[in-house]
Amino acid sequence: MKQQIIESIIQQMLQHLDNVQLQRLKSVLEHELFDCEIKTQTKSDEDDGNQLIDSFITAKRIEGCSEKTLKYYRTTIENMAEAVGKSVRHIQTEDLRTYLTNYKQKNSPSRVTIDNIRRILSSFFSWLEDEDYIIKSPVRRIHKVKTATNVKETYTDEDLEKMRDNCVELRDLAIIDMLASTGMRIGEMVLLNKADIDFNERECVVFGKGDKERVVYFDARTKIHLQNYINSRTDENPALFVTLRSPFERIKIGGIETRLRKMGKELEIEKVHPHKFRRTLATMAIDKGMPIEQLQQLLGHKRIDTTLQYAMVKQSNVKQAHRKYIG
Repeated sequence: MKQQIIESIIQQMLQHLDNVQLQRLKSVLEHELFDCEIKTQTKSDEDDGNQLIDSFITAKRIEGCSEKTLKYYRTTIENMAEAVGKSVRHIQTEDLRTYLTNYKQKNSPSRVTIDNIRRILSSFFSWLEDEDYIIKSPVRRIHKVKTATNVKETYTDEDLEKMRDNCVELRDLAIIDMLASTGMRIGEMVLLNKADIDFNERECVVFGKGDKERVVYFDARTKIHLQNYINSRTDENPALFVTLRSPFERIKIGGIETRLRKMGKELEIEKVHPHKFRRTLATMAIDKGMPIEQLQQLLGHKRIDTTLQYAMVKQSNVKQAHRKYIG
C-alpha cells in the first residue's frame, strides 16, 4: 500500500518536476514512510469502484449509447478491474499494460480487439478524471494499438446478379435489393414497417445506432421488387419483412443471416452476409465520385474515420485520378 501511495504522488507530480527531482521525491517518500503503518478499507474501495462503473454507464446511456454497447463497456471494465485486483481509483498505467499483455497472451485476440479494450478503458478513466475522481487517467501513456489495414471484400456486380437470379421468394429478392441499394444496417432493416416506405420519393426513415433517425434511399428496381413482395402478402403484420410461414412474424436478424449464408454456399460466393452489402455500396459510391461527407450521412456514421474504413477505393481509380489531376 505504501508503494501505491508513493506511485500515486509521483504520478501527480509528473508535470511539475523533472526526472531528477521526481527521483529525489521518491527517495524522500520511501524514507519517511518506511516505519509508517497504513491501514485501508478495502471493502469500501470495492464498493466505490462498482459505484463509479455504474455512474459511468449511466453517463454513457444519457449520451445515447445503445444497451448492447453499454453491456460491452461494463463487461470490459469489470473484467479489467477483477483481473487487476485494485480499486479503480488506485489503478496505474503499469497495471493496465500488464493486464493487456496478459489478455493478449491468454486469448490471442486481434489487434483491433486489444485496441477496442484500450479505447473503452481510456473513455472510462478519462471520465473519472473529468469528474475529479482521479487526478490523471492511467491510460494517457498507453498509445493506440497499430492495426493492419485489410482491404475487406465486397460483392461484385456478378455476385449480386447471381443472388438475385437465385431468389425463389419475392421477399428474399426484396431483401437483397434493399440492402444493396440503401446500405442500411441489417438491424435497421428488420425494424422497418410497411408504413415507413415512401414509394413516391423512393426513401424511408430508419433508426440507427443511438436511436438516431436518418433517411435512406433505394433505386427503381428495389421499388418494384418491394411492391411486388408487399402485394403478394396476405398477412396483416405491419412489419416490412416477415417470415415465410404462419403466423408471419417480423423476421429477425438471425433469419436473414442464415438465409444469405445458405445462398452463398449454393452459389459458391464467399462470405455472404448482410454487412457486406453496406461495404459494397460505400465502395461503389466512392468509386463513382460521391463526396465522403455525403456518404457519411447516408451510412449514418458519427465520425468520418469510420466511413473511410468502409470505402475501399480501387487502385485503378487512383491511377486515373492521378493522370487527370497531376499527370
